[in-house]
Amino acid sequence: MQIKTAQYLISSPSFEKCPTPDKPEFAFIGRSNVGKSSLINMLVNQKNLAKTSATPGKTQLINHFIINNSWYLVDLPGYGYAKRSQKDRNRWEQMIENYLRKRENLINVFVLIDVRHSPQQNDLAFINKLGEWQVPFVLVFTKADKEKPNAVKRNEQSFLNKMKETWQFLPQSFITSAEKKIGREELLTFIQSCFEENK
Repeated sequence: MQIKTAQYLISSPSFEKCPTPDKPEFAFIGRSNVGKSSLINMLVNQKNLAKTSATPGKTQLINHFIINNSWYLVDLPGYGYAKRSQKDRNRWEQMIENYLRKRENLINVFVLIDVRHSPQQNDLAFINKLGEWQVPFVLVFTKADKEKPNAVKRNEQSFLNKMKETWQFLPQSFITSAEKKIGREELLTFIQSCFEENK
C-alpha cells in the first residue's frame, strides 16, 4: 500500500463524537511513552502529523486522521503511568472501552509494546481485555533500534510466551523502529490485506 495523503481530521472527547463510521478504521494504542506518535508519523511518512511529546499521557482524545481519502487512522490515548488523577484515568478508560467495543467500522487495533522491556502487566491486562471484548488486534513491538537484534528477538519471544499462558492462539506481531523505518512496509501490507478481507 502507498500512502499518498494523510491529514488530521478531528479530536473527539468520546466515541459518540467520532466521525461518521463510513470508512474502514485502524486504531493505534499503547502504554504512555511507547513511541506511538513517532510510529504513526513514520507510517504515513510525515514528520509532524501526530504530535510527539516528551510528556507521557499527552494524547487525551480520540484523534482521527484520514489516509488516502479512503480510511481512518486513529491515535488513541495511552494507558499506564500518565501522571493524571484517578478521575481522569477512569474517564479515559471508559472512553477507550466505548470506542473499542462500539465503533462498528473498526477493522483492527495495533497494540504497541516497547520491545526494550520484559512483559509488562498493564500491556498484558489490556490485551486480555481486547480478547474478552473480541476486538481484533495485532502486536507492534516498538523501538527496535534501541536494542541489539538478539535482545529484540528475546524480548518479543518472552512477551509471546507470557501470552501463551492464557491464549490459545497468538496474534500476528511486527517488529518496528520509527527511527530506522523498520516494519513500515510490513504494517502497510497488513493494512492492505485487511482491506481485501473486508471487501
